[in-house]
This record gives sequence, C-alpha cells and structure tokens, in this order.
Amino acid sequence: MAGNSSRRGAIKKTGKGNPTAGSGGRVKRGLEGRGPTPKAKDREGHVAFKRKKRAEKAAPRRRPTVRKGGDSEWVAGRNSVVEALRAHMPVSAVYVAEGAERDGRLREAFRLSSEKGISLLEVTKAELDRMTSGAVHQGLAARIPAYEYAHPDDLLERARELGEEPLVVALDQVTDPRNLGAVVRSAAAFGAHGVVVPERRAAGMTAAAWKTSAGAAARIPVAQAVNLVRALKSYQDAGCMVVGLAADGDVSLPALDLARGPLVVVVGSEGDGLSRLVAETCDQLVSIPMANRVESLNAGVAASVALYAVAQARG
Repeated sequence: MAGNSSRRGAIKKTGKGNPTAGSGGRVKRGLEGRGPTPKAKDREGHVAFKRKKRAEKAAPRRRPTVRKGGDSEWVAGRNSVVEALRAHMPVSAVYVAEGAERDGRLREAFRLSSEKGISLLEVTKAELDRMTSGAVHQGLAARIPAYEYAHPDDLLERARELGEEPLVVALDQVTDPRNLGAVVRSAAAFGAHGVVVPERRAAGMTAAAWKTSAGAAARIPVAQAVNLVRALKSYQDAGCMVVGLAADGDVSLPALDLARGPLVVVVGSEGDGLSRLVAETCDQLVSIPMANRVESLNAGVAASVALYAVAQARG
C-alpha cells in the first residue's frame, strides 16, 4: 500500500532513531570542511614526503657558531685606537668626544676609519665616559663586537678544503690574551689551520689578543671547546695525532716523526704546563731542547718553536 513504510524498499519519513534521515546526521557532518589539503611533502606515505625525509637524513648537520657572551668590547685611548685600526681589528665604530683636540693620532684614526668604511661618531665627553666605563679615553674610543668563535671540527674542514694535512694548535690553561694573540700570529705564519681554546678558565679573543696577533686573527679561525679533552679525543678519532709540549717529554722536538701527518700541537701555560688529563690524552709528549739555565718558555714562544719545526719537517 502506498505510504506503507513497512513494505520493502519504502523510505522511513521520521528522523527518530535514524541520524541519516533528512539533511542532518552523518551526511551533514561528512560534508563539513576539513581545512586545506596538506602539501605532498607533508603527507606521510606520499613519495614527496619520503624524498624529503631522505634528504634531511643525508644533509650534514650545521653546527651553530659559538659566540662569546657579553656585549661589545671597548678600546679606549688614542694610541690604542690607532693600533687597533692598524691591526685590522673588527672595529664597528669609532667615537670621538666633542671638542677633542685634533692631533696627529686623531687625524690618523679619522683617515683609517674613512679608508675602512668604519662609522665615525661624535658624542659628548660624558657619554664617552659612560660607554667606556670611565676608562682614560683621551677623547677617542673604538667599539669591537663580541668575537665569533669557530667549532673545533671546522678547523679540520678548512684543512680538507685546502687539500692539506691538518695542523691545529690547542691551548691548555693559557690565561694571558697576549699569549693567545702571539700563538694565533705564529699559527698563521707557519701554516696551521686554526687555534683551539677552552671555553672556561682560558684567554679569549679580546682586544689585547687581537692587537698582539697583528692582524693574523682576521686570517685564521679560533675555535672554542666546551671540554678540551673531548675535543682532543674527537681529533684523534678523525685520524690526528695529538702531541703535547712538556719539559719532561719523551721525544725531543727535532726528532718528532709525526710532523708530516695530521697533527694537533697542545701548548700549556708557562707556569703549570699541561693539565694532567690533557697530558694523559696526548699520544706523545714532546720537549723543546733548551739550555739548563732556561726552565720554560711562555706559550707564544713555545708554539712558535714547535710550529717552525713542523713546517720544516713538512717542507
């Protein structure tokens, strides 16, 4: 009978107990929007997604650049600023006090700043006093940004790019920035690929280190290691021999037969030498022959002598 909902094939008119009846229920929910379709590279199972994952796994991990904590450093005083500019230190700006007497040093600072494209700013004497924390600036000061250290592994990559056997200098317990600057200068002169310093209880690349390096710090990277022993072991794992300079070394420097291969030379402080853990990590301890009346050399001189001997052996 027409309208008999109990017959086979008839449509039930009421929506009670049947959420699909009418325009509501599951049909309506199924028509609701689900947002934009994800890109192919973001959909699991898609060939583009798998390709992206393979590329991420194969890509080399980028090491973050280690940046020295703290704000910019200041070089105060006419002679100091002129020497900083001559040494190609990374000066970001030069400040002169209003009414400062113009002399030969001030004019040279102006000329060097202009040639290097460095900003030259005039401020009040009180402002310059505040910026330099009351240092004796003689009306002239220069601002140097915080030094950006390399990663220890970057030094090996630099050697590979140059097609040379790695030669790295590591400093242990060296706290005088002038010694660090002297080592950087010698490392650049004798073909080393970089210098490694510990992050704590060690000299950093301050204005004094830059000045002593005589511009070499702009040509050779300085890396900072959180833990020097771990850094040395990492170099060993990469195929480098690690030798430490010590007064009681087993081998005399002229007889060093490791100079031609991948090498890390560790230099300690003049007073304390190498720390125990660093000395135990070294593959060989090497001594520098000296007259009996001379007990030790400072880090800068010791590094220079050792790097010269290595350079001679490498030809």
